[in-house]
Amino acid sequence: MDPLPYLRGYPDALQTQARALRDSGRLGDYLARRYPDPHAIRNDRQLYDYVQSLKERHLRQSAPLHKALYDGRLQVIGHALGTHTAISRVQGGRLKASREIRIASVFRDAPAAFLEMIVVHELAHLKEREHNRAFYKLCTHMAPDYHQWEFDLRLYLMHRDQAVAQPE
Repeated sequence: MDPLPYLRGYPDALQTQARALRDSGRLGDYLARRYPDPHAIRNDRQLYDYVQSLKERHLRQSAPLHKALYDGRLQVIGHALGTHTAISRVQGGRLKASREIRIASVFRDAPAAFLEMIVVHELAHLKEREHNRAFYKLCTHMAPDYHQWEFDLRLYLMHRDQAVAQPE
């Protein structure tokens, strides 16, 4: 059996189902049926506004966010779908932190639910640094379908890799 890098850690039964969908050529149809709606967030300004609206809805008390942008240098292969950083600088006698979220630019063309899942994930890191129980609880608070979206996003990445490897 060939390894499915995006599905490592998932039960064998799910991996077998995903492999069968991929090998039969039905994975793209499955994803298109489940996630027919693309998002309209095309540039960094729209992404920043989108991230801010989710932050205001769910994390009003968290630290302010200074930037949100698409980043063409993030490599999905390295499993970095997005990043969050806090850059600290000394200004006068005070330490000032600037927080930013970067989303891999391949998600400009992804379904809306997948962009929301990535943004929710990165926003959750503003409160919880580690991937622990509290982190995932916060993610599901912001997006109740978070775990399904994460799994389907992995299928989407698998399908995308297959399409790149076998151009029509």
